[in-house]
Amino acid sequence: MPLKASRHVHGSKRLGIIAGMGDLPVAVAHEAKKAGYTVIGVALQPPADDSLKFVADDFHTISIGRFGGLIQLLKKLSVKEAVMAGKVPKSLLYENKKDIIPDLKAVKLLFSLMNRSDDTIMAAVVLELEKNGVTIHNTTKFTKNLLAPEGVLTSKKPTKEQFMDIEFGWSIAKKIGGLDIGQTIVVKNKAVMAVEAIEGTDQAIQRGGRLAGKDAVVIKVSKPQQDMRFDVPAVGADTLSSMSRSEARVLAIEAGKCIIIERDGFIRRADKAGIAVVGMREEKLRKQ
Repeated sequence: MPLKASRHVHGSKRLGIIAGMGDLPVAVAHEAKKAGYTVIGVALQPPADDSLKFVADDFHTISIGRFGGLIQLLKKLSVKEAVMAGKVPKSLLYENKKDIIPDLKAVKLLFSLMNRSDDTIMAAVVLELEKNGVTIHNTTKFTKNLLAPEGVLTSKKPTKEQFMDIEFGWSIAKKIGGLDIGQTIVVKNKAVMAVEAIEGTDQAIQRGGRLAGKDAVVIKVSKPQQDMRFDVPAVGADTLSSMSRSEARVLAIEAGKCIIIERDGFIRRADKAGIAVVGMREEKLRKQ
């Protein structure tokens, strides 16, 4: 896929947003612009769409397989600071899409890895970008106002039994995260219905919801070894849509470490759908 560009913008504070799928790249762009940055959006396609185009000062797309091309583009645009925002499903590695043709840089990177876990791949990508003069910031540097607060965020509160499910599932979710498998689990009546793996959060929620029947509890946490430069847990409108379709009724997220995209609108949607949302802190769960 060829590079596509809009306008080249010059500015002293320039931030590249390397965008995957979802609404997080746009949210980061808004916050970065408030902080005085000129935002250069680079959408990895697939899976990213063009939504960043309408917020960024300059916008480009590049095939996700062109890692060498991405480095060249960032150098051409004089981008020395960047943020990685939005999910890039690892399943793309196994789908054999004809429009994803890895360049030599991408091939070399993949063959250099000890394994293909999320953290291994992303850490290698970050290392290579930084070797080429691009500092990758923590995503949370531009999303502090979007981090989940502690406590019940919706008008509906979890029941005592649902809080027990949260407590039961939390440590399991942390162990799954520690193994770099996923960050989300679905629980009902102290039984695990689904564990997020390569398919991603939304599909895990739907699969767990089908098995639970209804009234499942969804728990999303950060990994114990979470690198805040990539794969930071986030929830948004798609999360609520998946929960509504599967009739899941509670969403527990890690306070201070999980991003809520468009928080006010998110809470309104959750209230309308009858979903309770609660921010939890691990240290307080341990004391219970």
